[in-house]
Amino acid sequence: MLIIGELINTSRKAIREAVEKKDGQYIQQIAKAQEEAGATYIDVNCGTFMETEVETMEWLVENVLQATTLPLCIDSPNPLALEAGLKKAINGKSMINSITDETPRWNAILPLVKEYNTKIVALCIDDGGMPKTNEDRIRIADTIINKLTAEGVNIDDIYIDPLIKPISAGEQNGIEVLQAIQHIMESHPGVHTTCGLSNISYALPARKVLNRLFMVQTMARGMDSYIMDPTNKEMRAALLASQTLLGQDRFSRKFLKGFRQGLYE
Repeated sequence: MLIIGELINTSRKAIREAVEKKDGQYIQQIAKAQEEAGATYIDVNCGTFMETEVETMEWLVENVLQATTLPLCIDSPNPLALEAGLKKAINGKSMINSITDETPRWNAILPLVKEYNTKIVALCIDDGGMPKTNEDRIRIADTIINKLTAEGVNIDDIYIDPLIKPISAGEQNGIEVLQAIQHIMESHPGVHTTCGLSNISYALPARKVLNRLFMVQTMARGMDSYIMDPTNKEMRAALLASQTLLGQDRFSRKFLKGFRQGLYE
């Protein structure tokens, strides 16, 4: 299970204020906390600083690397900011978030994936926009995987994000994503799927409960990566328990470790 720690994102008020104050110590604290909570990658996103994103990305990456030995997921819609982060990210194999099958985005991001030999998050979007049906979602995923592997990208480095739509906007939005995950994972052995979970609960109460339970459901369909807050005790507890029940935790070691750490009452 690959966990991408999502907390170093300037859309979060505390991170934005730390960047504005150049409070590197706070950034390092958040990076370290995510590593200690079990993150595999640290996501770095400063997209709200549009005019200074390149310089801000460099500063963020430099500070994160002072606190962790984890590899980084460089997260931006701006290819220049992506490359600035990749040049600084020296901890193992980096990840890019993200590429799509939109022609301009594809042409801008694919060369970075190949030059820096990164893992890549791929969103199910093409020149027609976001998928309108589940058939569209599956078709786009199939196309992106086939195109990336044809370009020499190792299938083990591909993480398909099926794009979760709010259940409040359509009662089938959850089950459609589950069906897409299962198709992707069964049709392309070796590929991975990932997502951020919070969209599923948008505009509904008890969002944390919905997010947590949907994570468990997606794991049962084969999803093997999440962009999430690893320091969230309830989410981490659900993830470890689900791994154990799905036969992904040899001798229940991770679950027992979580129990000893106080994750369960």
